Order: sequence, then structure tokens, then C-alpha cells
Amino acid sequence: MSNVPSSMASTTSQHYEDNSIIEGLVLPLAGHCFHCGDPVPQPPFHAKILGKPREMCCMGCQLASQSIVEAGLEQYYLDRSEINRTASLPTQLTRLEAYDHDEIKSQFVYAQDGLSVAELSVNNLRCAACTWLIESRLDELDGISKCQVNLTNQRMRVIWNEDKLPISRILAVINEIGYEAKPYRQDTHEAMLARHNNQMLIRLGIAALGSMQAMMYAVAIYFGEYSDMLIFQRDFLRWVSLFVSTPVFFYAGIPFFTSAWSAIRARQVNMDVPVSIALIVTFFASLYATITGQGETYYDSVSMFIFFLLAGRYIEHNARLKAATMANDLVVVEPVLVQKIAEDKEAAELILQQLKKNEIEKTAENEDVSNQVSNLDTNEASPSANPTPNFMQSMDANVHQLTSKIAQDWQRTRTQKSAISTTAGEAKEKQMVTAHSLQVGDIILVEAGSEIISDGILLSQTATVSQSLLTGEGDLIIKSQGDYIVGGAQNDSQPFEMLVTALPADSQMGLIDRLMNRAMSEKPKLAQQADKLARWFVARILVLSVLVFIGWYIVDPSQAIWATVAVLVATCPCALSLATPIALTVATNRLASYGFLTTRGHTLQTLAEITHVAFDKTGTLTYGKPNLLNIELLKDNDIATATDEQKDRLLAIAAALEVGSRHPIAHALLTAAYQLHLPSTQALQHYPAGGVEAMIDGVLYRIGHVDFALNDADNDMVIDLVSQRASSAVVLSCQQNDSVTWQALACFYFNDKVRDSAKAMLDTLKELGIETVMLTGDPSPQALVLAESLGMHSAYNGLSPTDKVTHIQKLQAEGGVVLMVGDGINDAPVLAAADVSTSIAGAADLAQVSSDSIILNGQIDAITAAKRISDKAERIIKQNFRWALIYNGSVLIPAALGYVPPWLAAIGMSLSSLFVVLNALRLKRA
Repeated sequence: MSNVPSSMASTTSQHYEDNSIIEGLVLPLAGHCFHCGDPVPQPPFHAKILGKPREMCCMGCQLASQSIVEAGLEQYYLDRSEINRTASLPTQLTRLEAYDHDEIKSQFVYAQDGLSVAELSVNNLRCAACTWLIESRLDELDGISKCQVNLTNQRMRVIWNEDKLPISRILAVINEIGYEAKPYRQDTHEAMLARHNNQMLIRLGIAALGSMQAMMYAVAIYFGEYSDMLIFQRDFLRWVSLFVSTPVFFYAGIPFFTSAWSAIRARQVNMDVPVSIALIVTFFASLYATITGQGETYYDSVSMFIFFLLAGRYIEHNARLKAATMANDLVVVEPVLVQKIAEDKEAAELILQQLKKNEIEKTAENEDVSNQVSNLDTNEASPSANPTPNFMQSMDANVHQLTSKIAQDWQRTRTQKSAISTTAGEAKEKQMVTAHSLQVGDIILVEAGSEIISDGILLSQTATVSQSLLTGEGDLIIKSQGDYIVGGAQNDSQPFEMLVTALPADSQMGLIDRLMNRAMSEKPKLAQQADKLARWFVARILVLSVLVFIGWYIVDPSQAIWATVAVLVATCPCALSLATPIALTVATNRLASYGFLTTRGHTLQTLAEITHVAFDKTGTLTYGKPNLLNIELLKDNDIATATDEQKDRLLAIAAALEVGSRHPIAHALLTAAYQLHLPSTQALQHYPAGGVEAMIDGVLYRIGHVDFALNDADNDMVIDLVSQRASSAVVLSCQQNDSVTWQALACFYFNDKVRDSAKAMLDTLKELGIETVMLTGDPSPQALVLAESLGMHSAYNGLSPTDKVTHIQKLQAEGGVVLMVGDGINDAPVLAAADVSTSIAGAADLAQVSSDSIILNGQIDAITAAKRISDKAERIIKQNFRWALIYNGSVLIPAALGYVPPWLAAIGMSLSSLFVVLNALRLKRA
């Protein structure tokens, strides 16, 4: 036995591997086996582990290591503290228990509402009964909250209490009923589907060859019946037919038998149960006839039956695979390696503490409103109970001041270290780390043109990024030191440094992926009804086939088996089980191509039923980005005439007061004054719900709403938004010569531009007979003017969140089905109260979205596309249902009367399934 201590391995690792990016990997001595540590022969065996070929001493170690890699347990080699000769492939239980390891589990399990959620890839799913079998079996386990299996993309989502049930037990139960589940990763999932596809192709090829040969001999036997063929010649052809049909039956047909046996062991039935019964009965009845020389043989029917079934499933599998992978391009695949240059855990902790404080304050402000809203769906209100506070959502002036200071301190330290390194003539070595190993507090370098791995703050002076995937805005965004950077954006300028504030899995793109997974996992009521109907149908088919056998056995025993087989095959409800899931998958991915991301399973079905669409105004019908419309110089001050020079001077003062503020009005003022020289300010102070106050050249200025600016709630100043066609306004005032009164200097009017496609979208909805309503919190009369100009049926302004919910409930009480379109955060109660909801979401909106869908590209006309696609999906699902029911009903009587041979029944069933799949694929052109 050869044991290699970790200390010895570390001292000799340079002989085996240079520039390793994997820290803590215990390596053997040069010339020794990577798996067990024994000396290797010449030439050695090899196995690819952790991305590199490793030397092995024997075939046993090679096979053991390959099995560990294929099981997704390469972490075993990173966790071991020594290399031991007894190391071998873990048992099934031990192998699955490895997934309970915190480091491995963190790669695919995340927290949500106090429970654990895992996304898994599932192999060998064949029909809706397979998904139901897994779901019903897991629901029996104590600790399982919800389990949802998606047949189309071969994936499942399980939510459970980890205190009661480890993930290894869940995986073990799935294995026990005949299915293989592994943690989902896009690359490994696609590889698994590709392997499954290749296996199906091989089985299909064998079935094709066998069926052609069996048919040739069957034709000879059929003609021999009419040409006085000798008995020994007939028997010879039967034995040859048995020889060519055996690999078809025992190899190509094995997927049907294993699936059926798994269902029977679980005391359930699936689509493969009647198919397997038909195959087994036909094959062994033919075998009996071959051995005894009595009766008929149907080896050709068995082979053709398996061939047609496999051909249909192969085409169906490829169609489903293509449909399931359509949306993968929408999610940025994180890079494998990132360049880590330092870490500052303390700074990250300070930022997160401030963010958490802000979140608590926001929650307290909205608590009263949330408590007044009843009958809301609070289960899974948020897609991710992220333990890390959301950086963008809680960003305010205090946080920005803190992040700017941290960034400046880092750059100062960085400059000092660079000077010392240059003096010493040292070259700093780059440290490349895997994306999964990134931690909050790490400082990374983002190369030009590369994707940004996670959320964080900018430490460099400036950066230019593109967030088009998240917001739909193609314009480049200039970030300054201390600004937040969104994971999933792209660096379009020079390299920059950033402090990681969220793990890659908790970034905005990670959240998008989770939302899509949730939507694909959840089943609408229509799909659940289809699954239930298919299971009911299978059970009745088995009972009916027994009655057919008994009837034919009384009338003509020679036809009893073949009529029974035809009934089992022809009436198998495969098309019925595919009618809904394939259409929903194609429609969901088609919507994703428009940037309309469904996050709930019921979204498509409910969209097809809507009668009303309610809109928020700011950020929904409008862009939510105020633009400076006009500056009105007030007469009760020293400035008597409204010249451009005077307006510019006051604009510069107003913009100077707003420097550092994150408010949209501040952004509009700073944008308008970008070419002006801004005066310096002293004693700058922010007043919540009021405005800003600061000293400029010995004069105290204020900017904010009129009551704050004049420090008088009973002032008689009138701001005419309607005549100015403005949506909001702020007042600039000053206090001079130690006066206690405030003097109004100017009123700044702002207009929030209407989205370009809003009018066309509303007109389309009206043509479809859908009523449009505006529910906005904006109290200005301009909101009603805007609704009238857009041609909306009704509009209500100055509403609180509770008022909005009341309006929605009133429409529902009148029989309406309401789609609510809001901003995803401030409208959370009304979004949850509506029958279905969507949000026009920017990068900062995704973390707390409570809507059933999100428009990622900022194009509000995606709503009409969603309505059109959901209507077409509903029509196609109904067409598929009608076809499946008509086919199964019409073929039943001819099959029971013996007019349908088994091979023709196989063709009919396969064509029926293909019709459903091809009909659903028409949604790709919707």
C-alpha cells in the first residue's frame, strides 16, 4: 500500500503539474498514479480529470476515476487529504452522499423562503407518466414542499426542507424508481442529452437493420404458404427471423421494458406498460410457435413495431430538444476563469451592512401597505430569498458615498503597492480562479470585451458597459468610481477593477436563469389535466385489452393475441401526453425570443383569457426618466427678465445641489447642465421626502417640492403642470442676508417621455376587444391627459398601492381577467393581486420582482406579442387534444375487431405523436 501525505505531495507537485489554477489539489509523486499513488507502468494508462489527462497505474484505477468523473464527483479529488491505494469508485449511496458536501451543494442548491431549491437534470424521461411518477414518489417524502418535472427539457425543480431531508436521499429515491438525476449545469445537461440522443440513434439503426431482415424472411414465409413450402424450409426461415430479431428485441427495445418495469415496481402505469406487454406477448408467442412448429410467428411485426416506435421517439426527442434549448442563448454563460487580484472582505461587509439596513427601512415603510392587501399569493413571492442584500435595489447617497470612499482607498493602496513593486523590480503574478470559487469581497480585473461575472462596485476611475440584455438599451453606459456594475453586462472599454458584492449565482443573470427554470418547471392546470387524463387512459386500455383478449379467445383463439396487441399499441395515449407540454415549451421559448420572460407556469394559459390590461404610468407607459422641459423664472425675485444666461446660472446652481443624488430628477438636471460649470457646495444635506439644501457662495439654497423649498406648507404658490404639459416640477429657492424666509427663484418642469411603441400597443389591444386602464400613483392632472392622448378606456391618478389593489379586485368581481403591467417593485401588491402580471424591468428591478413575467428588452409592445402567442398556443393545444382523442377513439374499434395488424398500429401511434409535435412547432413562427 502506498500512502502519499499531503505535505509530501505539495512539495513534489511541480514535477507533475505547472501553473495549476486549482488550489489545495493533492498531487502524487512524479511517475505515480493520480488515483491511488502506486508507480505507473510504461506506457501508463490515462484518464481525464479536472480538465487534464492524469496518469494511471492500471485499468482498474482508470475505470474507477472515469466513473467518478462521469458521476459529477470530481470534487472528490479536491477534498481528499491524502492519496490512498484503496481509493475506488464509491458505492451508490456513498456517491450520492457526496452531494451533501457544502462546497458541492452550493453549486446547485440555493435558498428560497427558508427552504432549499435544486435544479436537476433527469435522464430517461419518456412520457407524462414518467414525470408524474417522480413527482408523486417524492411528494411521499417528509420534507418535500414541491417537486416539478419538465418532460420537454428533461429537467426538474425540487423545493424541500434540508433539515428533514438531505439532497442525497432525494437523488437516491429518483434512482430507485429507475431514473437518473444529477445537478443541472447547462454544459453537462446538454452533454447528457447528446449522449441520450446518440444511444437512441444506435438503437434505431439496429432496429432498422433487424426489421428489414425480418421483413425479407417474413415475405418468403408468406409466399411459401401459397407455394407448398416444405416444413423444414419454413422452420429454417423462422429460426433465422428469430436470430435477426433477438438484438432488436433485447437491445433496441430495452428502453421500453426498463421504463415499464420501473413504473410497475412503483405500482403505477405509464405509456410504456401497454407497449412492453404488446412486445413481450408478440415475441414470446412467436418464439413458442418457432419451437413447437405450431401457430404463426410475427418477428417482423416485433421488429417493425420497435423501429417505428423508436423512429417516432427519436424525431420527437430532437424536436423537444431543439425547443428546450431555444432560450439558452438569452442567458449569458459565465466564463470559466476570472482574474483575481486581491480581496477586501471588510469593505464588502461594510457595504452589505449598509445595504441590509436600507432594505430593512424599505420593508418597514411598505409593511403597512402589504398588511392591508388580502388574499395575495405569498407563496414564492420572490424567486430567490437571497441572503445577500441586493446592491442595486438599496443603492442610495449614503451607500454611494461609502463605495466611493472604498474605491478611492483601494486605488491609493494599489498605486503605493505598484510603486513598491516597480522599485523592487517585482512582477505581480496574475491569479486565475474558477467562477464558482469567487467570493464576496474578492477584487477582480475585467478584461475589455469580456462578460462581467457578477454584481459589484467599480474600483477604477471609469468604465463603459453595455446592459442591453437586461434593459434593451443599446447605448453604452458610463460608470464612475463607486458605481454599481451589473452581472451579465459587457465591458466595452478598457480593463477595469471591481469589488464583488454578490456570488455569481446570486447575480442578476443568475436570477434570470432561476426565473426561467421556475417557469419551465411549473405546470399550468391544463398540463396537469392532460397528465391526469393520459394516466386514466392507460389504465383503461389495460382493462380493455383483457376484455378484447377474452372475447377473441372465445370467437377465434388464433386471433386473440394479435387483436390484443393491436389494441395495446394503437390506443397508447402518447400523443395525448405530448399535446400540452410541447406546445407550452415552444411558446415559452418563442416569448423569450421577444424578451418576454415568463416566470410562472400559468402565465401563458392566463394571458389567453385576459379581458382587461391595467398599466402603471411611470416606468411602464413612460420611460421613467424625466427630461427637463422648461425653466420658469419666478417674478418675486431679483431676476426680472427670463434670459438664457439667467436660466443657465440657476440651472447650474440646481445641478450642483443634486451632485451625488441618485434621484431621477437629479439625473435629469445633471444631464441638462452637462456643459455648464457647476459651483462648489458646502454643508450639503439631503432631506427625505423633501429635497436638498446646501450653501453656495455664502447663500443657502434649497431644491425640492414647493412646500420644502419655501419651508411653508401653507404657501399659495401655484404650479401649473397642465399648461406646461409636464409630469412633475421642483422649485429652487434661496435664503439671503440672514433672512428666515425663503424666496422662490425658479420652477423646473419635467416631462417623462412616453414609450415609442405604447400607442400602437394600446391600439392593438383595443382591436382585440381588451379594455385598457391606467392605475398610477402620480397625482398630477397630466397623468389623465396622457391616458386620454393614448386612447385608454379609463384612468385613475393619485392612487396608493392599496387603492390599486381595490380597483383590480373590482374588475375581477365583475368577471374580468386582469393583466397588470407595472415596475415590479413599488407595485408588488397589485402585481400579486392581478390574475397575471408583467413588469417592464430594468437591471435594478429583477431581484424583488413579484410578477408572473418580465419584459427584459424594454419594449412594451412585447405584451401584444405575448397575447398573440398565448392565443395561438391555446388553439394548438386544443387542436392537439382533439386530434389525440379522435385518433384514439377512432382506432379503438378497428383494432379490437382485428382489422389493424400490430405493425400498422405502431405506425399509427408514431404518426399520431409526430402530428402533435409538428403542430406545436408551428408556434416557432408565431
